[in-house]
Amino acid sequence: MNKIVLLDAKTLGSDLDLTCFERFGQVTIYPFTRPEQVLERSAGCNVVICNKVVFAEREMRALPQLELICVTATGTNNIDLRAAARLGIAVCNIKGYSTESVAQHTFAMLFYLLEHSRYYDEYVKSGAYTGDEIFTHFARTFHELSALRWGIVGLGAIGRRVAQLAALFGAQVMYYSTTGLNASGEGEYTRVDKETLLRESDILSIHAPLTEQTKDFLRYEEMCQMKPTAILLNLGRGGIVREADLAKALEERRIAAAGLDVLEQEPIQAENPLLRIQDSDRLLITPHIAWASIEARNRMTGEIMQNMESYFAGGRRNRVDG
Repeated sequence: MNKIVLLDAKTLGSDLDLTCFERFGQVTIYPFTRPEQVLERSAGCNVVICNKVVFAEREMRALPQLELICVTATGTNNIDLRAAARLGIAVCNIKGYSTESVAQHTFAMLFYLLEHSRYYDEYVKSGAYTGDEIFTHFARTFHELSALRWGIVGLGAIGRRVAQLAALFGAQVMYYSTTGLNASGEGEYTRVDKETLLRESDILSIHAPLTEQTKDFLRYEEMCQMKPTAILLNLGRGGIVREADLAKALEERRIAAAGLDVLEQEPIQAENPLLRIQDSDRLLITPHIAWASIEARNRMTGEIMQNMESYFAGGRRNRVDG
């Protein structure tokens, strides 16, 4: 019988039914696993399911029965893929499960900032609206999307979905290819260079992975090239936007506002300079939840099961220790 361990079930949410994995064997589930607990909890298991738990060559060599690692995410940066290949350990990740969820969260963050939702809600609830002279209030202005230019960094599945939705609102969509190779959006959307993207975007949303090309993609110098009315949204990865520089740019009003769902270190560190900015009209931070709709997480577990089924149906690998 297969022995399966899920090392960080808490990262999937407590409302999911994880008994589905029992069809493949005996399952042990841990809500959270620290680095020093990995070997003990994975001992004797031939399948490991994890999200953020690190498996380097050391861990793999210490687990001679391990033959399959199922990563409950698209990114596999926590797994030493070269070591896994050398040792004959299969690694499966999942793709496409969160596209709709992240696209939706992008617009949720945008509208909150664009239409000054917090300010107007507090204006009413404070009692100020009760004693106003007219039926409306114009203290904070906003624009229709059809009057704005939306720049996108990363025209993968999520970036393309955001582009489609932005276009439905009438926004003029343009994109920047971080590798210089992506021409998939040409004909539908305008591909521009980085300088044009920064200079002309009213909304700049990031949906790219963290790579050598995207690390520190937006620093203070680049933010100073943006419109002072621009809204920046990062739903890609922390590290693409240099956070200390963003705090400075917001404090100096180099840009109007920013919405972040990802950070360089998660959970956020107490010394993060962004915590200086308490004005939620100008900075909105959510705790890496854009991917986490119930539907997306159910798709995630379904894809993990498909990966396991394909692996066992396709013939198992032999370990190559040595």
